[in-house]
Amino acid sequence: MTDYPRLSAGDAAPHFTLTDHNGGDVSLSDFSGENVIVYFYPAAMTPGCTTQACDFRDSMTSLQAAGYHVIGISKDDPEKLSHFAERDALPFPLLSDPDQAVHKAYGAFGPKNSYGRLLTGTLRSTIVIDGSGQVALALYNVRATGHVKMLRRKLAIDA
Repeated sequence: MTDYPRLSAGDAAPHFTLTDHNGGDVSLSDFSGENVIVYFYPAAMTPGCTTQACDFRDSMTSLQAAGYHVIGISKDDPEKLSHFAERDALPFPLLSDPDQAVHKAYGAFGPKNSYGRLLTGTLRSTIVIDGSGQVALALYNVRATGHVKMLRRKLAIDA
């Protein structure tokens, strides 16, 4: 199993352009000069991923007030992401990375232990990118529940 290098604060964020849940292209460069929270999750509409996405949704007011955009990335196809966004009223782009190239570039792919089995796949991860395109914070193997609250605390964002 291959480990992909993880990002650290100060690293340049890898560029990407991916298809969103509406079928359009979204690039990291679309957010040039702005702070972006990019989170990677294993699969749309699963319990943990729904919890995490809804947590981001419910925190959007405080995140936006602090100057952050949110982008979710998974290997799911745009059609499934569209259903996920509609079902849970998710107000941020959900991007499709079917070959997981962006996951790998961000270190959000690799070996993981799932219920006692060693697998290779998406590592639930969150990367905060500042307005200059540098990684401000990189969090790997985060838990779905309580993650956004912890992230807000690390970024000193009030609820």
